[in-house]
Amino acid sequence: MNQNMAAAMELRCWGGDWGLPSVHTESLIVQAYAKFSGAKVTVSPIDWTWKTLTATVPELLCGDSAVQEPTNILNFLRKQKFNADYELTARQGADTMAYIALLEEKLRPALLHTFWVDAENYANLTRPWFASRSPFPLNFFVPNHYANTALSRILLTKGEAPLHRITEVEGKIYSDAKECLNLLSYRLGTADYFFGNLPTSLDAFVFGFVAPMYKASLPSSPLQSHLRQLDNLTSFCDNILAVYFSSDHPYG
Repeated sequence: MNQNMAAAMELRCWGGDWGLPSVHTESLIVQAYAKFSGAKVTVSPIDWTWKTLTATVPELLCGDSAVQEPTNILNFLRKQKFNADYELTARQGADTMAYIALLEEKLRPALLHTFWVDAENYANLTRPWFASRSPFPLNFFVPNHYANTALSRILLTKGEAPLHRITEVEGKIYSDAKECLNLLSYRLGTADYFFGNLPTSLDAFVFGFVAPMYKASLPSSPLQSHLRQLDNLTSFCDNILAVYFSSDHPYG
């Protein structure tokens, strides 16, 4: 196999809508990092030809390698010399890991709840979107599978005693998420990116977590209303879309 063939990389992910290249946080993280690092990746959105419910999305295919999960995919890209973090100091690298952990702990449960557990959003936005992009008969199972996984994950991370039911943890989920968004907004300040003039992996993660909440046509979301008041975070998302994705096809 020649070098060009070996270097070809394909990213399988959920497709775009709402003005975003993907509606899916993990897919967005990888797409943004690939743009930031200059990696040439062919994006293959999931469609009706998808054959399995258990496939992990996103998935990067390169030669004989198949890599899942954003952290693993970003590490794989770095090994291919596509590194958006090469100018970071050790302290900035540590800050990056701390902020990504914060996103997972404080913002992820609210994202899952907003899109997959909130009954109005699920019935009117999330379920129809994912069902329409999944092949028969998986269109009946895919949204339900994601919703059940989301609920389990929220209760696993937030359902410590005495909060065992989802209704009991909702308040905590959303207050944590608002606190997280406020911290991100404060840390970003008036800058375009979190560390200097160029985006890094932290910018990719924040974009992946924040952009769907900002752009989705949600029937019901106090958190979206809160986010839209944080002008620097919404400008951060708009700037990345304009600088790195505007030459791509319009999304929804």
